[in-house]
Amino acid sequence: MDREYVRDMFRAMLKARLLESKLSSLYKAGKIVGGVYLGKGQEAVSAALGASLVKGRDIFAPLIRDQAGRTAFGEPLIDCTRTYLGSVLGPMKGRDGNIHRGRPLDGMPAMISHLGAQVPLVGGMLMARRLKGCLDGVVGATCVGDGATSTGAFHEGVNMVAVERLPMVVVVSNNQFAYSTPNDRQFACEDLLDRAKGYGLGGHAVDGTDPLACARVIGRAVALARGGAGPQMVVARLLRLSGHGEHDDGSYVPGDLRGSSLGRDCLENGIVQMIDAGFSTVEEIEAWQLEYADEVQAAVAQAQQEPTPDPWHEDWRACSVELGGKAI
Repeated sequence: MDREYVRDMFRAMLKARLLESKLSSLYKAGKIVGGVYLGKGQEAVSAALGASLVKGRDIFAPLIRDQAGRTAFGEPLIDCTRTYLGSVLGPMKGRDGNIHRGRPLDGMPAMISHLGAQVPLVGGMLMARRLKGCLDGVVGATCVGDGATSTGAFHEGVNMVAVERLPMVVVVSNNQFAYSTPNDRQFACEDLLDRAKGYGLGGHAVDGTDPLACARVIGRAVALARGGAGPQMVVARLLRLSGHGEHDDGSYVPGDLRGSSLGRDCLENGIVQMIDAGFSTVEEIEAWQLEYADEVQAAVAQAQQEPTPDPWHEDWRACSVELGGKAI
């Protein structure tokens, strides 16, 4: 594996964990309106995908637990803190809920809460590029949870990208629960990976708690899609290490599942792997922790000082067009 790819992936995991820990504290202190959804336990899967993509060329549609992927893809911390704290200077101008942020012109469409809907969205963006003749070397990717694979949008989107052989990677983070609904009440197939063959996608399985395995498997899936092998699906098995959101204590998760191999912390595993495999040193990781903690604090402090939208003076148009010499 490429050394810089692995280091970029790990740094994004670490930075995302520190950022989300701060967001959790702000939420509990009543400083954030709305919900906070953490990617704790899923950072390896998300960061492996984000670090495999190229900002400015590829398309990445993250979901609610993809702060690590956003960070690896190049999203600045200030975009996140401004959105959560309602700054008018944020990418959504303080108009939208905390997690529904994006920068479409940079290849990152805003997140859609209707799970599964980002699969046909990314497929459509890839089709548009094909029609414009600028699809060569481009990959589109999104992450979804196990629950999203039961939606109609997921089925229609995956079917379309398979038929069109679009260069897309769909990463399914099977964290065992769709909110509080366990796998055995969601689907009857033995493994979600079975669906890849049914749709005609390349299929890959990975232990989502193993960062180096995620880097290898997800990186290869992206390379295959980029190289013309058609769409790929990766199913990562893991367990989210928090509730569905910070409002949820996750009490429905059995203790034996939490104590199983699925409940391992990918970041803790990653620290050991980085050192043992010679990708970084203890001192280097400690320095990154201090550096990123300062970056997080600075981004929060900046966003807290910025204005929020004024509903009486805000221009609420998402866009405007000229008609008869007049903007409407």
